[in-house]
Amino acid sequence: MTDRPYAIVTGASRGIGAAIALLLAKDRYDVVVNYASDEAAAKRTAEQIARLGLRALPIQTDVSRENEVLNMFATADREFGRLAVLVNNAAITGGLATVADVNADAITRMLAVNVTGSILCSREAVRRMSTRNGGHGGVILNISSVAARTGAAGEWVPYAASKGAINTFTVGLAREVATEGIRVNAVAPGLIETDLHANNGVPDRVARLTPTIPMNRGGKPEEVAEAVRWLVSPAASYVTGTILEVGGGR
Repeated sequence: MTDRPYAIVTGASRGIGAAIALLLAKDRYDVVVNYASDEAAAKRTAEQIARLGLRALPIQTDVSRENEVLNMFATADREFGRLAVLVNNAAITGGLATVADVNADAITRMLAVNVTGSILCSREAVRRMSTRNGGHGGVILNISSVAARTGAAGEWVPYAASKGAINTFTVGLAREVATEGIRVNAVAPGLIETDLHANNGVPDRVARLTPTIPMNRGGKPEEVAEAVRWLVSPAASYVTGTILEVGGGR
């Protein structure tokens, strides 16, 4: 265990989560690299962090399962110092479908990961960070989506609805813990070039929708990570309850 503050980034094995984990490490945080199934990718992210001279701990956790969330936080408590940052990035889309074709089990699973998982992880973070409980304060950052505003019609409306819930949760929690030394914000990415699209069977999605983006290009995971980096930093010390869109104007 060290005295250095640490961060937990859920869904940090690749894509946006990995980019966030690496930038936080560059800002001198040890990092819990949470992952659901891709152990090899999580280890690669952890190795990149280790090369920066920071500690990284890959932990497999299904954030929708309370017992697994409790185990992740307990393990981090044993291995690291003070929890300073939680980034709720883990999410699934539930599959590409119109509302007329959605599957109830897929919706239930998606909401459990995206919404319940973020709330459970935030609960554990608040219990550790809150100055009311003897903590030193901290930052909770939720990853939302521009889809919460656009609705993602014809693609994944239930997923968009889950991110709308994340926006509401962000504002509510921010106001609830504002006097306990905890800031809570969200970053809402737009069309970002990650493997999410290929994993949903639409590898050309960003290219196909590029004409709908005023900046006429998809975003990079690192651009989302930079927004997270700022909101986590002392430079954003008076910012809480805010949803920052990183979507090229879409």
